[in-house]
Amino acid sequence: MSAKKTAKTVQDAALAKNVYATPALEKGLDVIELLAHESGGLTKSDISRRLNRTVSEIFRMLRCLESRGYIAQSDGDRYALTLKLFKLAQEHPPTERLITEALPMMHRVTHDIRQSCHMGIIEGAQVIILAQVNASTSVGFYVKLGSTVDLMEATSGYVILAYQEDEHRARTLAEWKRLTGRDVPENLESHLARVRRQGYEMRASYKVRGVVNISYPIFDERASAIGALTVPYIQHDEANASTAETCAILQKAALEITHVIGGSPPGKKRSVPQPAN
Repeated sequence: MSAKKTAKTVQDAALAKNVYATPALEKGLDVIELLAHESGGLTKSDISRRLNRTVSEIFRMLRCLESRGYIAQSDGDRYALTLKLFKLAQEHPPTERLITEALPMMHRVTHDIRQSCHMGIIEGAQVIILAQVNASTSVGFYVKLGSTVDLMEATSGYVILAYQEDEHRARTLAEWKRLTGRDVPENLESHLARVRRQGYEMRASYKVRGVVNISYPIFDERASAIGALTVPYIQHDEANASTAETCAILQKAALEITHVIGGSPPGKKRSVPQPAN
């Protein structure tokens, strides 16, 4: 391609970007993305300073987002996200079906092992908990519904990453690097390869001492992981399943969810692993 044609291509791309630019929408999305990482909320001045926008620009965005129910004021002058985005995500047809089909199996898991169970998916650079079921015990540990965990600090995150298509995984990791400003762990590839060999992940919680997370992938029709079913296993008197028994029960539930949503696990069905207690 000649230098003249190359210059024209770049000019056309820049022109197209300007033609289709939507600055008001971009400002609104900037506000939402900023508040998503601020659990305590931010004041109008804080938001203006963080986004390098004028207070008047931010004020119009805040009024619009508040009137539509995406944000609300808390502690007087601080703005925070509401649960509307989470509600919309749950009502999105593929997500709604996944939750609907998974919940009965999750209830069965908690009944059989007397431990809590949750289902997570990757959204951006985080794992978000879409469904959660508590065990009917007086003692237990659970992950809060709707909570988010950094991708690299979630057992379910590694399980999903391990079974994502290569291109999808590359996009996920690029987004994680962009949002966190950190480099991907050097041992990531070997870690994901180990997960694929095992067919699951079982390791001590990155966040809580005394909790061992056991996680199995849920697959779509392309044999790519779209979520993970996880039990945060703790030792307590009312529990009635070992870690090996929990693996077997959880693997069966994850496979049943996969099949009922029309998914397919990669290759042959794996035998149930027998991890050490």
